Amino acid sequence: MLKYITENKILFFFIKAFGLYLFWYILYDLWLHPNSNIDNIVAENLAFWSSLVIKAIGFLPIDTHAVSTENVTVIGIDGTHGLWVGDPCNGITLFALFVGFIIAYPGKVVNKLWFIPLGMIAIHILNILRIVGLSLVVYYAPESLAFNHTYTFTIIVYSFVFSLWILWANKISYYSFQKKQNNTKY
Repeated sequence: MLKYITENKILFFFIKAFGLYLFWYILYDLWLHPNSNIDNIVAENLAFWSSLVIKAIGFLPIDTHAVSTENVTVIGIDGTHGLWVGDPCNGITLFALFVGFIIAYPGKVVNKLWFIPLGMIAIHILNILRIVGLSLVVYYAPESLAFNHTYTFTIIVYSFVFSLWILWANKISYYSFQKKQNNTKY
C-alpha cells in the first residue's frame, strides 16, 4: 500500500498537501492565531511599508500607531477612514498556502530553500501594493471599496500565487528539470 501511494505522484502530492494543511491548522488556528503575536507583527510590518509607499507617491498616511489595536491595524491615506487590516487580510494564510504547495510538490530541497522565502517576500510586497491600491480606492472612490477588496484584488493576489506555483512546477522544481532532461534529443 505504501509503495502504491509513493509511486502514484498525484495521490502522494494530495496526501502530503493534506498532512501539511492539518499541520498548519494545528499550528496556526489552535496555537499561533489565539496568541496573535505573529498576526500583529505582520500587520505592523504591512502598515509600516504601506505607509512608506503612500508617502512616496505623495499622500500623507494615517498615523497607524495611533489607531492600531490588538487584532486590527488601520492603514490608509490621511483624511479617509482607511482600511482595516485584520488577520484574514495580512497574508499569513497565503504564505501557508504557497509554502504548502511548494513543500508538497516534488523538487530539490535546495531549490525550495531559496524559492520559498523569495515567494513569501514577493507575496508580502504584493500585499503591500494591494493595501496601497485599496487606500487609493478609499481616497478616490470609497463606494467601490467592497467590490475591489472582494473581487479585483483577490483575483490579482490569488492569480499571482498561482503563477508562482506554475513557475515552480514548470521551471524550477526537480521534477520539471527531470522532465526536460528526458525530453532532450541528442
